[in-house]
Amino acid sequence: MISDAQILIVDDEESIRLTFERFLTRAGYSRVVAVSSLQAALEAFKHGDFDLVISDIVLGRDRGTELLRKMREGGMDCPVVMITGYPNLESASEAVRLGAFDYIPKPVKKEALLHFTRQALQHRALQQEKDRLQEENEQFRRYLEAIFRSVQDAIITVDSQLQIVQLNDTAKELIRQEGGEVALHRGRQSHPGTIIKACLEDARLVLNSRKEVREHRFEYSKDDGSTAVLSLNAAPLEDTAGEFHGVVLVARDITLTQPSREPNQRIHFHGFIGNSTAMQEVYRLIENVGKTDATVLITGESGTGKELTAEAVHRESTRRDRQLIKVDCASIAEDLLESELFGHVKGSFTGAHKHRSGLIMQADGGTLFLDEIGDISPRMQLRLLRFLQEKTFYPVGQDSPMKVDVRIITATNADLKQKVTDGAFREDLYYRLRVVELSLPPLRARREEIPLLVTHFLQRHQQMPGRHITGISDQAAEALAHYTWPGNVRELEHVIERACVLCNGETIALKHLPEEICNWDHGPEDPPPASSPLETLAAGIKKAQQAESSAAIFEALQRAKGNKAEAARILGINRTTLYRRMQRLAMNRQPPPNRAGNHNRQGS
Repeated sequence: MISDAQILIVDDEESIRLTFERFLTRAGYSRVVAVSSLQAALEAFKHGDFDLVISDIVLGRDRGTELLRKMREGGMDCPVVMITGYPNLESASEAVRLGAFDYIPKPVKKEALLHFTRQALQHRALQQEKDRLQEENEQFRRYLEAIFRSVQDAIITVDSQLQIVQLNDTAKELIRQEGGEVALHRGRQSHPGTIIKACLEDARLVLNSRKEVREHRFEYSKDDGSTAVLSLNAAPLEDTAGEFHGVVLVARDITLTQPSREPNQRIHFHGFIGNSTAMQEVYRLIENVGKTDATVLITGESGTGKELTAEAVHRESTRRDRQLIKVDCASIAEDLLESELFGHVKGSFTGAHKHRSGLIMQADGGTLFLDEIGDISPRMQLRLLRFLQEKTFYPVGQDSPMKVDVRIITATNADLKQKVTDGAFREDLYYRLRVVELSLPPLRARREEIPLLVTHFLQRHQQMPGRHITGISDQAAEALAHYTWPGNVRELEHVIERACVLCNGETIALKHLPEEICNWDHGPEDPPPASSPLETLAAGIKKAQQAESSAAIFEALQRAKGNKAEAARILGINRTTLYRRMQRLAMNRQPPPNRAGNHNRQGS
């Protein structure tokens, strides 16, 4: 508030200092400091910042303009009002040149003093708000640029005059591979190749129709003589007000997606299990988003691993050494959620017997994960929006704000966009939360990973007391592959755990699976698993099991630095079982070189 502003009065006449101080104090300005000299003013700046300086231009042997000069040299940018009993053009010009807010001749009346004080402080407040907004915009621009640079697809933007405005690194590399060259000076391109020509053709279509051009596929020749195929999409570039600014084009080299598994594809990533193209994209996006502080919205069906994704983003961030606080918004009663998040002071409501620090404060410096964000009430939506905008909050029953440095990650399995349309969720909060959206694919969209997941969960649960399960029958494997998995990876793990409980032999069979899986009748809308190089799904599970076993043993041996007893303890098996598995897998005694990304806390 302006009335809370700290004001410094500098005048060598005590009567003027006292008069100005009395005028300002009675007008509601409670933080007024008065000094008599240039040196005293400079000393006062060492002990605190001021929002306004009112200084006489004559300070004994010194001049107020010298104070103004030293303030500007020291980076102090608060407004300064100069006062003099001998106004002249030279002194006024010098004061203005040094950045004085205004220049007032003596005698100064009370109304004039208060008028210039209000004007100067309002100017100060507007300038600070402008600086804050500029910093927020610059930070947001840096986040977007980081994401723009890291996206694997080629992105090109052109303006309404068909001049190239921006390309990301992938686009530049594609054009370089073609032997083309792009110069962005004044938006003009030179020596356009096939890619640039195709982009400009599609951009022209979008400019004329204001409609998207999707899946335009064309061939181009690389500088090494090989031929590649690009899939190009073009869309209008509009702001939130619907104003048209140009066209954005996204190109993907679809010739690179043919191999079912490339050597550098990862199976394990921060507890995830999966090597499909969809999961590789999830891994890359988590890595890219983790490097920024952008707010993340994780979407996906129940059981796809939203909590695991939040943990992975946190581990990939610079906040990894600080706390990750998790809140299930749906499990906390509405009247308690506000207190849980923001905290409360003693006596703020019935039952508040002591002060309690909220979860937001506990997450200071780290990450706050809000699960099931779509279920919070309109009141909590408003409070969360204000917190995201201001980075400050008020504990229940407290009047003074608290400031924290917290990254927000949210998750939901609801259709938030539809909730916004229905009026059940604030649109401004939705876009605040959805700076970056991480959409997790359902299990039915990556069926080729079912053998790998089944193997992983079998290894986790097969060592139950009195059980020695070594595999799964063809019929049971096929039933698992055809089922639609509405509960996704979590449901698959529960099914495998149940089968291990019911199985008294070495092989899981159909009878150990739930009835709805055994009797599932897939139709045209529920096709069999995606094509695989393996002859049967059962063979796929056996191979995946062998690969998973080898990887787990290698990782345990690496962690144990070759100590077999310690490795067996890490795996949760006895030493003879470890030796038997190593012999069956024909493994060497020494572990292989370390492989990055081999973490598997859970497979969801």
